Amino acid sequence: ALNEMQHAKDEFKMLKGIGDTKANLKAAIEGEHYETTEMYPGFAKDAEEEGNKEAVKLFKEIAEVEAHHEARYKKLLEMVEKETVYKREKPIRWKCSKCGYIYEGKEPPKECPSCKHAKEYFEPECMCFEEGCEKCC
Repeated sequence: ALNEMQHAKDEFKMLKGIGDTKANLKAAIEGEHYETTEMYPGFAKDAEEEGNKEAVKLFKEIAEVEAHHEARYKKLLEMVEKETVYKREKPIRWKCSKCGYIYEGKEPPKECPSCKHAKEYFEPECMCFEEGCEKCC
């Protein structure tokens, strides 16, 4: 099974299924925008024409969630472009995604003091990425 999984990964890469982080975020933003502005509103319209109020409500709520995803991806893309993914102007709480160690600072440590994983395993403890949030942005 592991051989087959590796074959699938190799074939996916060969087909250019994985771009760089910026390209992947841009593609994700486009996808979320489509879902927010066309797909789910279209589903809601169809459900309304069919008289299915429950489905209308559901599709409108899902569109709101997708709009949040789009905004979050835009913020992440901005951070990647400005090279601030691992840098903040003010200290925040960084959490190691491997062991849970919490570090407070403008940047995570180069290596987790607890499990020794690289700084890339750290993420803001708060990841809402809402405008003005001082816990993650």
